[in-house]
Amino acid sequence: MGQAMRVLGIDPGLRNMGWGVIDADGSRLSHVGNGICHSVGEDLAARLLSLHEQLTDVVARFLPDHAAIEQTFVNKDGAGTLKLGQARGIALLVPAQAGLIIGEYAPNKVKKTVVGVGHAEKHQVEHMVKLQLPGVQITGPDAADALAIAMCHAHYARAGAGYAAALKKAQA
Repeated sequence: MGQAMRVLGIDPGLRNMGWGVIDADGSRLSHVGNGICHSVGEDLAARLLSLHEQLTDVVARFLPDHAAIEQTFVNKDGAGTLKLGQARGIALLVPAQAGLIIGEYAPNKVKKTVVGVGHAEKHQVEHMVKLQLPGVQITGPDAADALAIAMCHAHYARAGAGYAAALKKAQA
């Protein structure tokens, strides 16, 4: 088949940061683990540190090759957007510290890839994740989103690997 890879999907959030790990071998996907990092602490710095420590533990336990993070967009609440951006910084920093290949995906691209519709509802995403990863026990909506992000990355990384292989063959 294709090249096997382990992908960590991350759904960034300051209170709850969802994560999901899958193995992808060609078009075959299998569930490895999922969960939610809950921030703890009174101030922003302590909450970010707790997310960093928990996500670092996830990377150490599951040893992924790739990470995929959902992109976030500015909304009406500027302060909330800034805090979410800081949590997203942790979601990017931890995989970068581990030397992982990192992909970033817009929420609509994830939904389109996993569900087939760019404006799918959360329950539709969770349903399709369960269909594509039989037997998975999902920890919560944030973990379901993280698994969908990992699945999206597996799809596009495969496509990119096929393109790179074709280029290499053409240059030979």
